[in-house]
Amino acid sequence: MKRLLVWNAIGSLLTAALASSACLATELTPTEQRWLKGAWPVVAFAREARLPLDIVVQPQPAPGAAPLALAFVDGRCKLVLSMRGNAEAQDTLERTEPDLLDATLELMAAHELGHCRRYLDGAWQRLPAGFGAASVPGELDPELQAAYADMQALRREEGYADLVGLAWARQQHPQLYARLHAWLVAERSRELIPGSHHDTLAWVRLAAHADASGPASIFAGSAALWAAGLAAGE
Repeated sequence: MKRLLVWNAIGSLLTAALASSACLATELTPTEQRWLKGAWPVVAFAREARLPLDIVVQPQPAPGAAPLALAFVDGRCKLVLSMRGNAEAQDTLERTEPDLLDATLELMAAHELGHCRRYLDGAWQRLPAGFGAASVPGELDPELQAAYADMQALRREEGYADLVGLAWARQQHPQLYARLHAWLVAERSRELIPGSHHDTLAWVRLAAHADASGPASIFAGSAALWAAGLAAGE
């Protein structure tokens, strides 16, 4: 089994690591430390909200993996960093405007917290009451039909999580919101494959002028906007 470095976000070990703890700082790369430093306000929010969130740093090379992702194991959410041997982790830092970097890393961490919320609610890949999944192209064979349905379910989850990330950005960085929204539009437009799980622009565009006076909960407000996107046919 591959070794994982795990920190419980409820404790203070990550804080110690970011303060250059002699033990943990030697185990975290500069890129990992930069991502964790940027994401820390979201981790602190999860701790205050008593969400069961752990931080997992994969020490083995992970080329091609998402630098930041969310797993759900034994009732706990795992914020997974896969950054070693993974050029995308550093490339993401370098292609983000320096004055936008911390807020952007927060947005991405909040996106993963959106996934966490869906898992904890037992709603992962489930549609709200009153909604039905889009029809699957009939010309596909049964195996491909199942894969297509799974991809569309993942696409909906990514749409919801993007809205949670934007809701966080709107609440925490209102002066940067327009730029953060534009950044996410650009990211979702890069190498876009229509209908793929990261084709979330239909939802992201709904949040272009989201009302800052809306629901206080980043989850409740996002759920309402997500449902609006579903009602509009995504």
